[in-house]
Amino acid sequence: MVQSTQNPVSIVRLVERIKSILGPEHQHLAAIFENGFTNTLQTTIKRMPDGTTFVITGDIPAMWLRDSAAQVRPYLVLAAEDAELADMIEGLVRRQLDCVLLDPYANAFNSSPSASGHQQDLTEMSPWLWERKYEIDSLCYPLQLSYLLWKNTGRTAHLGDTFRQAAAAILDLWMTEQHHETRSAYRFQRIDCPPTDTLPREGKGSPTAYTGMTWSGFRPSDDACTYGYLIPSNMFAVVVLRYVEEIAKDVLDDAALAEQAARLREEIDSGIRTHGIVDHPEYGRMYAYETDGLGRYNLMDDANVPSLLAIPYLGYAGKDDPIYQNTRRFLLSRANPYYFEGEAASGIGSPHTPDRYIWHIALAMQGLTAADKQEQARMLEVLAATTADTGLMHEGFHADDPHRFTRPWFSWANMMFSELLLDYCGIAVRTN
Repeated sequence: MVQSTQNPVSIVRLVERIKSILGPEHQHLAAIFENGFTNTLQTTIKRMPDGTTFVITGDIPAMWLRDSAAQVRPYLVLAAEDAELADMIEGLVRRQLDCVLLDPYANAFNSSPSASGHQQDLTEMSPWLWERKYEIDSLCYPLQLSYLLWKNTGRTAHLGDTFRQAAAAILDLWMTEQHHETRSAYRFQRIDCPPTDTLPREGKGSPTAYTGMTWSGFRPSDDACTYGYLIPSNMFAVVVLRYVEEIAKDVLDDAALAEQAARLREEIDSGIRTHGIVDHPEYGRMYAYETDGLGRYNLMDDANVPSLLAIPYLGYAGKDDPIYQNTRRFLLSRANPYYFEGEAASGIGSPHTPDRYIWHIALAMQGLTAADKQEQARMLEVLAATTADTGLMHEGFHADDPHRFTRPWFSWANMMFSELLLDYCGIAVRTN
């Protein structure tokens, strides 16, 4: 998968700029940035003969729609000046849109119809699919990346008929899954696996009632949802539907698509406001992680993005929003069952990894959503101190011992560290 060991001039210049901004006392942070920022480009990104781009996660040879978008997002800060990087990102957008049209319920794809991956799952698999766990965010990310590429480079060539078709397919699916119990044909079962890898009720998932939100089978961790309305992913859908509305109006001149996106956005957002907020006895009005429309709620957060911690990063609400602030206090406390405190670090983990394992992605997100530079600086130092002397990020590490970690080659985490350090240095991806 390695493309080249020589970094583009734009990246070399950016690394030097970061070193200059940080000063001599913080060169250890610059070194990790250089490692992670270049590792993704050199080891996970492949330009294909058809001009598209295929991006593996790292140690798994498949392309997740979510991960691949997050992996290239920080390169957008250079895309306006570096046409090759912009071409690479545009190639990924085009491939992602093609993947959506192959199967909008799938989350991970093969580079060819090789039948690699989880072909034994009881769902509508095809040789192109690595996995077919339906996750709302898998459809949000290609829409987000399409929009961000436009805003950061001015390019619109990728916003043509294929984008229009993919956006329409996504909106149709989300409207179907507003009525999962009565209108959806999606089912997923995996045999001889942990309960988090399959859906109950013969693959239909736990019962839900209509709320206006759209249903998700799985979380961004690829773990099954406890309850079908995943609040942070619905928030992400609200944000990207606003993007679709803007693209439909300003680029596609498609009033019908714009109107459909606006109507669906309002329905989902109303569902979040009506069914996704709880009154906590200690933390006040805050967002739940999941609900079912039947009165049950799951109060937690997961390290993967979208998460409740990531609400300002997603663009759903500001850092100073009072409900977000209440939610954040809950998430970064022992009240969150996946907040772990240890000798090495404290932070959010996931049921996807062992007990008391903290995720680098969550630590980076804590920094990206921090209200002040001091907390950002603290999170950068925590991240730097928990690489287990590898100079790269991992998936999860034990709260007491960073040398006990999962996934030594995990590109998404490297790029989340990179994005946090860029933000700390005053360099950010344009989001509007």
